[in-house]
Amino acid sequence: MKKILLLLFICFSATAYSQQGRKMKILNADITYQDKENPDVTISVGNVFVEVDGATIRCKRAEIYSKDNYLKARGNVVMNQGDTIIQTSKFSDYDGNTKLAKSWGDVVLKDPTMTLTTQTLHFDREKQFLYYKTKGEIKDSVNVLKSNQGNYYLETNQFQALSKVVITNPDQVIETNHLDYYTDSGKAYLYKPSTITGDKSFIYTEKGFYDTKNKVSHLTKNSWIKYDDRRIEGDSIYYDENRSFSSATGNIVVTDTVNNGILKGNYGEFYRAKDSVYITGRAVAISLIEKDSLYIHGDTILLTGKPDARIIRAYNHVKFFKSDMSGKCDSLYSSQVAGFTKMFRKPILWSQENQITGDVIHFLHNKETEQLDSLKVLGNSFMVQKDSIGFNQTKGRDIFGKFEDNDMKIVDVVGNGEVLHYVRNEEQELIGIMKMRCSSLNMTIENKQIQTIEFRVEPDGKTYPEKELHVNERTLKGLVWRINEKPENKDDIYTHDPGDDKLMAEERIKERENRLQEAKEAEKKTIRDLAAVALQKEQDSIAVKSVDLLKNKEDEDTNTPSSKNKSTIDIKKGE
Repeated sequence: MKKILLLLFICFSATAYSQQGRKMKILNADITYQDKENPDVTISVGNVFVEVDGATIRCKRAEIYSKDNYLKARGNVVMNQGDTIIQTSKFSDYDGNTKLAKSWGDVVLKDPTMTLTTQTLHFDREKQFLYYKTKGEIKDSVNVLKSNQGNYYLETNQFQALSKVVITNPDQVIETNHLDYYTDSGKAYLYKPSTITGDKSFIYTEKGFYDTKNKVSHLTKNSWIKYDDRRIEGDSIYYDENRSFSSATGNIVVTDTVNNGILKGNYGEFYRAKDSVYITGRAVAISLIEKDSLYIHGDTILLTGKPDARIIRAYNHVKFFKSDMSGKCDSLYSSQVAGFTKMFRKPILWSQENQITGDVIHFLHNKETEQLDSLKVLGNSFMVQKDSIGFNQTKGRDIFGKFEDNDMKIVDVVGNGEVLHYVRNEEQELIGIMKMRCSSLNMTIENKQIQTIEFRVEPDGKTYPEKELHVNERTLKGLVWRINEKPENKDDIYTHDPGDDKLMAEERIKERENRLQEAKEAEKKTIRDLAAVALQKEQDSIAVKSVDLLKNKEDEDTNTPSSKNKSTIDIKKGE
């Protein structure tokens, strides 16, 4: 029995020794010998070439600990794993049991996608995982990545960089404390406060994705982009630098540092090359003024133009608010530089105590203070001011106004002018009610009170004692007091008033019908013009034939050719 156990022990030991020998096999060395103090150690010197677990190691000197299946390589160490991974260093230790390698001293590792350099590198060949805790650098076809710590997963080409990470390429620099970087695709995933600095832009984010090859980023936490005169913030930001395009979702804030303006909304698109911004979802454009900013809201806001020629367009459910001026319309056009604003489709302007309506309203304002300068109301113009017992009313085809300190001072009414005004003395006692018509008129105003009215071209009407003008006659046709729609603060601009959608739909139908009618009229005119041209050609043809007949007749009578000039003169005489 003892002999059998001894035989089994010897066979097992031989098998283990054989397996260990296969794991670490010396293929070449100038000198190989056993360590006298430790017989389990084999020492090879000079051109050492060792096979280890399917890899090879070259070095100047190697110590193989057969019992522990451990290798120490020294001097110009070169480790090859297949045809894909080559590592060089001054020193390297390898544990054949755990398949863990530690290399130090000018370590360089290369695979098909990158080159890694560091001072100390740990390599888990079982998991195909590398890491370093000293400063390291990775170079691929596009980028140079530096960090104080790093992990690299060979099978997925994933590099996890930690602590003072910097990625550099000719176009931008990325700085962070934690990112995952894929060397085959050039994609980086950012997890800590990070910056991306390019020639034309600067990005900050605390979480996001960046494709360094295609220059595309998706930022998802506390992120913003700064380029030229514009800064874009949002909960989620997409940025394609090659297309000069970005989009943002959630709590968007766009700051215009040149024109001192801000855009806000829930979704936006930004076209840098075209200098345009598109905002929807509680969209608002804010012109920042020292004490009294102007807020413009619309379902959609479009900002276009270079910094010195910015244009704001707002569409659908448009309202704006400033402490001394507010308005409402379906669409709006405003030039920030010129201080010029146009309001379309059922526009209303409230200035101080005046309500002004018309088919179209234009107003000019001081671009520094946003105070009104002048006003133009075109088509069905109507200006209303509430009095304690009624409404002061002025209407006409067009109204033109001039302002000082946001107070209307001069009013000109052109075409079909009508005025109904409650006349009061200095003590604000009612004197009478003036009701007049004329072709045009001019008014001057002081302290919100009419001082003079000049009626032009056949004025008709008078000032009535209050008792002589029936209450039904104190309203001019078209009066609608719409004070309930007036924004009283910056939050009111988001309110959609009942009936607006139906009203604007009807207005658009009218506009389409008008355009169709205009197109039909234009088509009729074109047909008439073509007919006139055809008729003229026919008449000219008949005239030419008549000339030819006349010339032939003259030739027959005189037997001599007639001159061209004489024919022309004769024809003119005939005309």
